[in-house]
Amino acid sequence: MHAEESAPPMTQVEKVLYTAKTHTAGERVNGVARSSDGYLEITLSTPGTAGSGTNPEQLFAAGWSACFEGAVGIAARKMRIAIPADVAIDAEVDLYTTDGAYLLQARLNVSVPGLEREVAQTLVNAAHQTCPYSKAIRGNVDVMINVI
Repeated sequence: MHAEESAPPMTQVEKVLYTAKTHTAGERVNGVARSSDGYLEITLSTPGTAGSGTNPEQLFAAGWSACFEGAVGIAARKMRIAIPADVAIDAEVDLYTTDGAYLLQARLNVSVPGLEREVAQTLVNAAHQTCPYSKAIRGNVDVMINVI
């Protein structure tokens, strides 16, 4: 049996909005990742070492928090809630091991100053349901989202 035959069917795509293309070589130790459009060129290092580059966990934290902030904005527009310009998200992504397996766990600390806590929580809950990064890791990564 071919892998294609045993894999679940892919979701029918209505419209591709954007495709990110990168090339990475050299692993986490002195590796380099570059985007096809030239806007991103980064040196990679192993987390927790004195290397001069970033690591996949930091990249994931930056990407997820940026996407999540956008999802908060979309939720606010749908609910007709004005959100302040200084919304901020602090993301923490842990790389850990259990029984010899490498895993991730994550926290998002979301600041929505000027909104009542219940309103901010409603926006954050809606964003977590619609953010593509949140959807991608749902059921695979332990996640805690805090309104601060």
